[in-house]
Amino acid sequence: MVLKRQASHAGSFYPLNKEDLIKSIENSYLHKLGPGNLPKINERKKESIGYIVPHAGYMYSGPIAAHSYFNIANEGKPKVFVIVGPNHTGLGENASVWKEGIWQTPLGDVEIDNEVSRLIVSYSKYFTFDEEAHLYEHSVEVQIPFLQQLFNDIKIVPIVIKLQNEEVSLDLANALYKLIVDNGVDLVNIASSDMNHYEPYDITYKKDEMALKKIEELDVNGLFKVLDENNITMCGPGPVGALLYLGKKMNSRVQILKHATSGDITGEKDWVVGYAAARVVKA
Repeated sequence: MVLKRQASHAGSFYPLNKEDLIKSIENSYLHKLGPGNLPKINERKKESIGYIVPHAGYMYSGPIAAHSYFNIANEGKPKVFVIVGPNHTGLGENASVWKEGIWQTPLGDVEIDNEVSRLIVSYSKYFTFDEEAHLYEHSVEVQIPFLQQLFNDIKIVPIVIKLQNEEVSLDLANALYKLIVDNGVDLVNIASSDMNHYEPYDITYKKDEMALKKIEELDVNGLFKVLDENNITMCGPGPVGALLYLGKKMNSRVQILKHATSGDITGEKDWVVGYAAARVVKA
């Protein structure tokens, strides 16, 4: 029997209807805070190690997320997308990898790269096969329709992290590094995270910039420290930390593609969430 995960957030975070979903994604690219153009798919260029992408409802963070996917389209389709998000639900293990089968969205079925998922778990001290953590988690799910709209027949490895600290981030980075260097796997790592949550616009923007400075410097220790010391409620430091450690190991630099907040989208600036898109590209 094939292991299947049904979309749990279609109809809430993004449209349930296929045509409406495609239109929503296209509108994200064309939005005034988006890239401004629809993406063009190019031949594969192995330039970027991975991307930071927000994960709120498409009406809020879609235009910012679109900057990362615009760049992904430009670099072509890799063998596999390793999509790593934080665990918002509290369910399941501390560091959970979906083993095999398919994930379903309104745009169709996506295959899990079970070879890559097994290697990640075999190389890791913390990451285990676990389905429960994924069942109602949105941080990975919302990335998949963007990828489906760009490419046919993508393969993914979904990962969610509940225990978000530097040690777990480094553990995942080491596993991904082995995949790339020792196994020759052509992968793109998507680190799913929103930035500061539910404070006035000016405060959130300032806090985001403090965190983004550490991200630009590939400073994982500094990132965790600045989040803690300034009460910055970025929800995915674990996934982002893993990508930064991987970038450091692979002699990369960070390019911030876009930074905005929900207030820039809705105009309501008393109580906003920050969003950032960034790429980690080989230096």
